[in-house]
Amino acid sequence: MVLDSQLRSSHSSATQPQANPPVQYDVAIAGGGIVGLTLACALQDSGLRVAMIEAQSRTAGLQRHRAYAITLLSGQIFDGLGVWHDILPSITTFQHIRLAEETYPAVVDLAPGDLGRLADLGYVGEHHVLVQALLNRLDAAENITWYSPAELVKAAYTDQAATLILNMDGETHTLHTQLLVAADGARSPLRQAAGIGTKGWSYWQSCVTAVIRSEASHQNIAREHFWASGPFATLPLPGNRSQIVLTAPHEEAKHWLEVDESAFLAELERRYGGQLGKLELVGDRALFPVRLMQSDRYVQPRLALVGDAAHCCHPVGGQGLNLGIRDAAALAEVIKAAHQRHQDLGDVRVLKRYERWRKIENWAILGFTDVLDRLFSNHWFPIVAVRRLGLWGMKYLLPLRFLALKLMTGLSGRRPKLAAQGHYVAAARSGSDTEGTMR
Repeated sequence: MVLDSQLRSSHSSATQPQANPPVQYDVAIAGGGIVGLTLACALQDSGLRVAMIEAQSRTAGLQRHRAYAITLLSGQIFDGLGVWHDILPSITTFQHIRLAEETYPAVVDLAPGDLGRLADLGYVGEHHVLVQALLNRLDAAENITWYSPAELVKAAYTDQAATLILNMDGETHTLHTQLLVAADGARSPLRQAAGIGTKGWSYWQSCVTAVIRSEASHQNIAREHFWASGPFATLPLPGNRSQIVLTAPHEEAKHWLEVDESAFLAELERRYGGQLGKLELVGDRALFPVRLMQSDRYVQPRLALVGDAAHCCHPVGGQGLNLGIRDAAALAEVIKAAHQRHQDLGDVRVLKRYERWRKIENWAILGFTDVLDRLFSNHWFPIVAVRRLGLWGMKYLLPLRFLALKLMTGLSGRRPKLAAQGHYVAAARSGSDTEGTMR
């Protein structure tokens, strides 16, 4: 069977690019974001021939101004890749997570001791820091070939291989590969062209993101404050900066995006109750809609989906990128095991091992973030009573804190072998080194 997928309308251009001889690969990765780069690093020194296909220049991701919560498991995976020593000095380590509700006095402070750990609960890293470390690691990778900036215009799947047609620098490149991995984002053209459906919904909310600098120290505390309009997260960054993620109904979110800077900062100061002192806006605000999405399948013959191409979740809890990093580590483990057994990497029976591993685990996190958002973005008194009881239980019952932290730190579920291959050290301090909690 042949599935011939046209991905770009520009392929029928009047000017035909110069053709090059076909090139053979074992794995081709479409998408050079953090998840795609993580997978490429995991396949370095594997003996596999890997093609990296990216629509933008290789360093375009260094210009993106965004930060992410990084779970303990993701840190272990980066350590196994050999990039953690480059990442850790430039990110923030947090030892406390603070949970609070808008109108309820109980504040829940989660600490490493709740998880039986002596060090940290997670990290916050900026996009350019993660991308640069992964790119540096790939510089010496002799088995990885870059096609960037390149336009993937066509993908055809047969029983023997996936055939890809690329346009790059005015030339046509034909690649034959055992396996094509779609790491091309939530609107994945490859997923759509392959006819893989999705389930999910758009939320009634959008998120406004911004970076602020505060007069008072953020004390390396990650905060998740639940307001009736939606979660309000604060991720500590080096230099006493913080990334905020303000979730609200679409019109309210649009208002906070467009309102003048002084009014926006006044609203943030009100939400912090003055705890962080005067605030300064660093850079521009951005807005993005929120949706939950799970692909009907993660794999089919010759094709596998990872990261946002496979699933998207609500940003509450900061799990989205971490799910993709975990996907990449799991798929790399499956691919390398199949290679060692001389199995066809694009055989759906091989790829189903990855799907069985990750799809159920991702459903758990998608469900967790959905319930959390709906539970705390609700005025109905019975729901209000339940969530306040939950906060009370989190405050006084260690087993509840332990279970919540297992999910939030990525330490629940099956652990990729890559996460155990490094010399994981979680003792660095960045930004503000002041420990303790702030009431």
